[in-house]
Amino acid sequence: MQCKHCVGAGVRFLPIFERAQSQSYSPQSSSTKAKFSKTMGVFVGTQTEREEKVSLELSEEILQSMEVGMAFKDYNGRISSLDFHRASSYLVTASDDESIRLYEVTSGTCLKTINSKKYGVDLVCFTSHPTTVIYSSKNGWDESLRYFKGHHDRVVSLSLCSRKDCFISGSLDRTVLLWDQRAEKCQGLLRVKGRPAISYDDQGLVFAVAFGGFVRMFDARKYEKGPFEIFSVGGDTSDANVVKFSNDGSLILLTTADGHIHVLDSFRGTLLSTYNVTPVSCNSTLEASFSPEGMFVISGSGDGSIYAWSVRSGKEVASWRSATSDTGPPVIKWAPGSLMFATGSSELSFWIPDLSKLGSYVGRK
Repeated sequence: MQCKHCVGAGVRFLPIFERAQSQSYSPQSSSTKAKFSKTMGVFVGTQTEREEKVSLELSEEILQSMEVGMAFKDYNGRISSLDFHRASSYLVTASDDESIRLYEVTSGTCLKTINSKKYGVDLVCFTSHPTTVIYSSKNGWDESLRYFKGHHDRVVSLSLCSRKDCFISGSLDRTVLLWDQRAEKCQGLLRVKGRPAISYDDQGLVFAVAFGGFVRMFDARKYEKGPFEIFSVGGDTSDANVVKFSNDGSLILLTTADGHIHVLDSFRGTLLSTYNVTPVSCNSTLEASFSPEGMFVISGSGDGSIYAWSVRSGKEVASWRSATSDTGPPVIKWAPGSLMFATGSSELSFWIPDLSKLGSYVGRK
């Protein structure tokens, strides 16, 4: 696995993937791991493999049955970011203990830990290649290494283009920079008037920049002409935290520091729903995620709880209180194409359905 380091500067490459297999680690008991692997064998894999095992669509019943199937409690700081690779079973995390960790989700195994003690680590996400990640640091950069240099303050948002070797970064210096992974210099710059939250759509043709109570939509091929649409989020002018598209590109969600999760129609800009949770501190990020088919939204909360809502009805369908003594919002993401999500706080948790609670599943194989 290679790591690319991006912040007020750039890119760092570390050849770690080849060594990962011999350094695997799992803190779970054999019985816990066996139960988790059995359930994951039903719900995780390629689309064909999952269809051959059991065909279940995410429903309120399944969502309400979800519980922690495996937890990694060996972190020495809060997890600040996590990401699933789109086409493999890998997950990567970044933590305040200045570590980056690579996991194989199906087996519930930590394959590798990389420490970035000198420069720190904040945000992390996979590139299109499953052995390469890009991450933002906290403390500066090493001039002897290759980096993408451009920002002058902390990077608070990163988004990779799924179709091209491009990414965008947003910073507290009130700039959004557009990058080509093959070039050290930024390919474009947008100035904003607040903390930016940014995201490419799934096709890589459009990206969104949110700040100041609005979501601005840009054509990635001619962003220099300015936004082609500007959507209001109903007067919520608190700091934008996270903006994301649903997998089919039809919906956008935006979280803000005041504890609001807004869902909009990405074509018309219509505000469809607003969900409310406990606000977060200025040093925290409220993260939310669409389920793979876009029918549900899950989110953390400033008090450490997790909530789920139906996009169709706008109603809360499930909630889970924090299982740790942590306060503050957990980072949270759905696994692509699977009935699983992960949360990160002082520990990493994999959430899966409890098959014993699913009457529709019992007896079906």
